[in-house]
Amino acid sequence: MICFILNFQCYAQEEKPGASAQELADKLANPVASLISVPLQNNLNYGIGPYNGVKYTINVQPVIPFKLSDNLNLITRYILPVVDQRNITGLNTHEFGLSDATVTAFFAPKSSKLIYGIGPAFLVPTATEKFLGTEKFGLGPSLLIMHQGKGLSVGFIANQIWSVAGASDRADFNSFYTQIFLSHSYKSGASWGVNAEITQNWEGNTTLISLNPTMGGITKFGKQVVQFSVQPLIPIVGHQSIRPDWGLRAVVAFVFPE
Repeated sequence: MICFILNFQCYAQEEKPGASAQELADKLANPVASLISVPLQNNLNYGIGPYNGVKYTINVQPVIPFKLSDNLNLITRYILPVVDQRNITGLNTHEFGLSDATVTAFFAPKSSKLIYGIGPAFLVPTATEKFLGTEKFGLGPSLLIMHQGKGLSVGFIANQIWSVAGASDRADFNSFYTQIFLSHSYKSGASWGVNAEITQNWEGNTTLISLNPTMGGITKFGKQVVQFSVQPLIPIVGHQSIRPDWGLRAVVAFVFPE
């Protein structure tokens, strides 16, 4: 997912010319930047469904770029969720384990103006519990369009995935996801932002929309650059069965500048 930054400790700009805190913050706000990072996104949601369920999800989200030519990069993004949930599937129930993984590959031409990327998105049935996954393989397109100036990033990222194989006794998967985002960074690396996440389940005819203001920071542990961000998850639209009363997201990302 996108993370926006508020500085907790001054980033050592003098160590690498051209890699200032603000430039790094702007790269981290760009989903198709040529930058290796490993975010750990922690999501906690309360008050889900008729039993007021609680769901904690940690998404392991490595981003690995590949240079295909002087003018074209391939940016691969992986999301592997680990879920711990209670009172979601019924009263006094508990499920823990891996959920399904999502893999996205963006072919991203280098551009100094409009930034865009397009490619495939895959749903991989890695769930270790029946209630945590779909038992389906999925495939569809993904798209990113954004504009970025110094200190300002605005755009959206989206994918549509349909199930194409898997367990015949499980419901088909047909889901659209988009995140619309805006962030503003400063010379210190500090920034604030806001994003809206929209998930549309076409099979279940349900929509979930949340509005998420964000802030975070860049610091260093020894030589390791680390990004922090925190954001409340404010539900705007959603059926009672899937909409939480409120949520909180905290992200720690290990960053590997070039």
